[in-house]
Amino acid sequence: MSGPATEPVLYLLCGKIASGKSTLARDLALQTGAVAIHEDEWLAGLFGDQMASIPDYVRCAERLRLVIGPHVVALLNAGTSVVLDFPGNTPDFRAWMMGLIQQAGVRHEMHVIDMPDAACWDRLQRRNSEGGNPFKVSRAQFEQITRHFSAPSEADGFIIVWHAPDDSR
Repeated sequence: MSGPATEPVLYLLCGKIASGKSTLARDLALQTGAVAIHEDEWLAGLFGDQMASIPDYVRCAERLRLVIGPHVVALLNAGTSVVLDFPGNTPDFRAWMMGLIQQAGVRHEMHVIDMPDAACWDRLQRRNSEGGNPFKVSRAQFEQITRHFSAPSEADGFIIVWHAPDDSR
C-alpha cells in the first residue's frame, strides 16, 4: 500500500469575528481536498447549551482543543491535509496551533483575513438575523472579542497568506 502523493498541509485561519473565516475554510477544503474542522460546529454540538457568554466560550473552546489537537495531528500523520477553522486570533491560540505544526512536523499556511471592524460588524448583524451560525453575538460581545484580536506576524514562525476584504463571503 502506498502513502499519499503529496505531503499533508495544515491550513490555519485568522481574522476578526464575521470576517469570513468559515467561508474561506470551506473554500480551502474544496480547493485542496483537505478535511475541514469547524470550531463553531463542534462547540454547538458538544457545548451549545453551555455557551451563553464569552467566558463560557473560552472554557468550552479550551476543552475542545484538548480533544481536537491530537485528532488533527493524527490526521496529518496519516497523510490527510486539514483546514482548521479555529480562530488564530490571539497569541495563545496561535501557540496551540504552532504546537500542532511541530507535533505533526508538517507544512502549514496561516490564512489571515484583513477586514475592518465596521465591515465585520455589518456582516455579523446579517449573520445574526439570518441564523446561519449557531451563536448570536451582541454588539458588546463583538467589541470585547475584537479588542483581543491580534494579527500574527512572520516573526511568530507562521507562513502567512494575506486575504484582502471581500464582502462576497
